[in-house]
Amino acid sequence: MRHIIFHIDVNSAYLSWTAIEYLKRGEEDLRGIPCIIGGDKKSRHGVVLAKSIPAKAYGVRTGEPVVSAFRKCPMLRLEPPDHKMYARYSKRLMELLKSYTPDIEQLSIDECFLDFTGIAHRFSTPIDAAFEIKNRIREELGFTVNIGISTNKLLAKMASDFQKPDRVHTLFPEEIRDKMWPLDISELYMAGRASVEVLRKLEIRTIGELARSDPDYLEIHLKSHGRLLWEFANGRGDDIVKAVGEEAKGIGNSTTLSEDAKTEEEAKKVLLMLAQSVGRRLRKAGKKAGSITVEIRYATFRNVSHQMQVTPSAQSDTILYQRACELFEELWDGTPIRLLGIRASRLEEESAPQQMNLFDYLEEVRETKNERKQDQKHRKLDRALDEIRKKFGDDAVMRAAFLKKQEKKEEKDPQDQG
Repeated sequence: MRHIIFHIDVNSAYLSWTAIEYLKRGEEDLRGIPCIIGGDKKSRHGVVLAKSIPAKAYGVRTGEPVVSAFRKCPMLRLEPPDHKMYARYSKRLMELLKSYTPDIEQLSIDECFLDFTGIAHRFSTPIDAAFEIKNRIREELGFTVNIGISTNKLLAKMASDFQKPDRVHTLFPEEIRDKMWPLDISELYMAGRASVEVLRKLEIRTIGELARSDPDYLEIHLKSHGRLLWEFANGRGDDIVKAVGEEAKGIGNSTTLSEDAKTEEEAKKVLLMLAQSVGRRLRKAGKKAGSITVEIRYATFRNVSHQMQVTPSAQSDTILYQRACELFEELWDGTPIRLLGIRASRLEEESAPQQMNLFDYLEEVRETKNERKQDQKHRKLDRALDEIRKKFGDDAVMRAAFLKKQEKKEEKDPQDQG
């Protein structure tokens, strides 16, 4: 029996949840008027986080500046975000879903994957089950969701993005040619702005054209991300739903930036800091990471993340940083970045023997003594830096990249001489 996976996505979550609170007070439904959720117009957080359908009719877009939205629709109503309230509604949603199955992987506050495979015997069809869940959410919680159904997470997520709101859509492998391939390339998951620009220069404009392209040719222009997009265009994706308990078995760190990172250099300095933090915690716990995840939250509050295996397992700051940079280059679409995070998972004891197949062994044999010495140097350096920071504080030793940044800041903001 093949896997059946649901992707459940709240329709305009922030606006819907705010609207419910206003309806409780006897006020009008914000979803029926031109309305947006955003920050103060004068602050740097002044972007549209969610919009009503009437606001969309005026051309208001999620992620654009609030000031720009008001130019398009002067009578627009603005409500500030309330993240504590959103968390309450998100918790209620997850509790309802867990009444069906514990096999739920929460992606963000308003979307998740649900593995339907284990409870399929309780329903006549997956579509019937999806409609029951969708309708219960609307009737019991007061807001609507879209549910996408497929055999893997990628296709289920693509399906949930079809026509909205309050809909159920399928995108099974046999439906890819008719439902997904005609879509514009920008509609493909993980096809960021920069990747789409490259693909259009290559005269690839639809997902179908990408699927029929040569993956080796795509790798020349987009590195490993090109092959990943080709796989997604052909409907290839992970079918394992990772429940919360499994995800918790890891070590990670993230930081919200005081100023949005707008360049690759700025972002990679933050990734270096995070890699050092995660590496230090791994070594303190006596663990090595077999997998690493990088998370990006854009200034538009859209979250994206991607994961890759670390082979062999590692705890070195350098290796973690290198892998994080590879993931970042695949993920980033050029949009200003509000938050960056790194998470190490699939942890194992640092003393655990490394399993190798024949090819791993031959590669190990081919390594030069100099390469082995370099690896030993990294380990000794990491340990030495850990000891220094333990004794004298985290700022006792600073990478040159951070020092240069500090010097530039001091040049801009010189102290008064008196």
